[in-house]
Amino acid sequence: MVNRLAQSTSPYLRQHADNPVDWWPWSDEALAEARRRDVPILLSVGYAACHWCHVMAHDSFEDADVAALMNEHFVSIKVDREERPDIDAVYMEATSALTGHGGWPMTCILTPDGEPFFAGTFFPREQFTQLLDAVAQAWVEDRDEVIAAGQRITASLAEVNLKTPVSDVPGATQLDAAAARLAAEYDADRGGFGKAPKFPPSMVLEFLFRHYERTGAPTSLAMAARTCEAMARGGLYDQLAGGFARYSVDDAWVVPHFEKMLYDNALLLRVYLHWWRLTGSPLAERIARETADFLLRDLRTPQGGFASALDADTDGIEGLTYVWTPAQLSELLGDDAEAAADLFEVTDDGTFEHGASTLQLLHDPSDRPQWTDVRARLLAARNLRPQPARDDKVVTAWNGLAIAGLAEAGVLLDEPAYVEAASACAALLTNTHLVAGRLRRTSRDGEVGTAVAVADDYGDLADGLLALHQASADPRWLRLAGELLDTALAHFADGEGGFFDTADDAEQLIRRPKDPSDNAAPSGQSALAQSLLTYSALTGSLRHRDAAESALRVVSWLGVPQPRFLGWGLAAAEGLVSGPLQVAIVGETGGAPLARTTWLKRPPGAVVVSGAPDAPGVPLLEARPLVAGRSAAYVCRGMVCDAPVTDVEQLVAALG
Repeated sequence: MVNRLAQSTSPYLRQHADNPVDWWPWSDEALAEARRRDVPILLSVGYAACHWCHVMAHDSFEDADVAALMNEHFVSIKVDREERPDIDAVYMEATSALTGHGGWPMTCILTPDGEPFFAGTFFPREQFTQLLDAVAQAWVEDRDEVIAAGQRITASLAEVNLKTPVSDVPGATQLDAAAARLAAEYDADRGGFGKAPKFPPSMVLEFLFRHYERTGAPTSLAMAARTCEAMARGGLYDQLAGGFARYSVDDAWVVPHFEKMLYDNALLLRVYLHWWRLTGSPLAERIARETADFLLRDLRTPQGGFASALDADTDGIEGLTYVWTPAQLSELLGDDAEAAADLFEVTDDGTFEHGASTLQLLHDPSDRPQWTDVRARLLAARNLRPQPARDDKVVTAWNGLAIAGLAEAGVLLDEPAYVEAASACAALLTNTHLVAGRLRRTSRDGEVGTAVAVADDYGDLADGLLALHQASADPRWLRLAGELLDTALAHFADGEGGFFDTADDAEQLIRRPKDPSDNAAPSGQSALAQSLLTYSALTGSLRHRDAAESALRVVSWLGVPQPRFLGWGLAAAEGLVSGPLQVAIVGETGGAPLARTTWLKRPPGAVVVSGAPDAPGVPLLEARPLVAGRSAAYVCRGMVCDAPVTDVEQLVAALG
């Protein structure tokens, strides 16, 4: 067999490089091989931090007998869903349509033309073997029906309406209705929305904080703050090293699915920053700092980017690195063990498996020096345990989210190192991922991958560059963001105000994916709407403003009835309704009184740039001089500007 996965930029594919399965990466050559051999395609989609993907790999793909069946009867293709979200989206749609649910690992059987005729998720070895035998037999004995089934499924998917419903640009009425709908779905006892499993609703929380800022609605603030506190105090949050796990398997945030994703932590960094900015909560500030430090310490790559994830498993056992028993605490901490067990909710029965407990911090420690000492000792001991693997591919969209969070954290928390890290990441992406004016999706070890970028890559990276421009007043980030957005408008627009997930010149799959809803991270449409609006506010471009308004019409027909699935779009729409405000501060940098006040008090979606007067290449600072030799703030709303102010009290009044 030819080892076709060993040089992939995807760690997930490389994990399968030594399987006895004759794997192919997704390619024209793989589909051509299926046509040449006249066999179906077995498509397996997963990602490196996926627990059940590892289980199926060990159970089936590493088994010689299973591999022999796959090699004899199929062309087997392995896809990293994080590297090729377009392929994942198309075949997940088919899987959900055929089975009523989706998930990873995803297993699809395709005709050589890529049309799916069977789909499922995880299969134990015996069931998987039976499936392989049955499909191989059907391919020989009932070929016409199999091909017809694939054609019917593909045709039915094509009939799904991708047209954007006619709707209005969202206003205050729609946003208030979305907030009211969220209140009806809110878990008042435990925070969050819905039942187990509970995912951190980062984008919904961002919307609620922005809604509170605009309206003063106490319910919106209470829902967001209670959820933030519950997540930060539960097992979802790493009480020793910082950083959030992907989701909680229970409804009280006690037991996490232990993988840590870059996108979750980048989004939650901003959420906790904004909670602290609005309320001054010490817990919010601590979690924001620790989350930023987690990104820099545990996910940063040598090239300055950020790795995708830390695995859920360690040595094949989920949570092995993170959980504790009373006996382990006693052996390590001695006389402090009982106090630590009480504080971190480590019980004899355990909250996890085999009598072990995840660590929680349901109340602040009464003896903070003891807590600090115990925490440091536990972390030092934990660092000596086997550690989870790291998926070190650098995904454009998720790194864009990290740039935005770190840039804002650097200014708000007065930590220049965070802004420096954001700048280094932006340099990597714009120097390595931008190839001949078009983005690529991933890189690894500084080597860019071949997968082309999708809509969220353009939107999230543009958003990150715009946040970095505001934090640094460096005009190159504004220029690059504008170029990315213009490329997106040229190649992703659907002609009806929305956006496809893939470019018009990207590889043609059986269907061009288009999903405006926000899932674990912002959709391409929401990400582009947010960055288009910000760019228009920073530059005065009405063309980009119009594009943002058109893209945000989705809020009126999807965000109001289903707000949990359009949090980023709703958050962007709050900025639209609020102006957004534009603040130019001349004669100051980010930590000086006028600039710091603006960053702390700015309304939803507001943009702020501070720097030298008449700075070239920075539209908000151009033609704006000092006032009587003093630093000044120019506050504008909807292209109409107030008289410049020179003291903090006047500025606060203007921002209100």
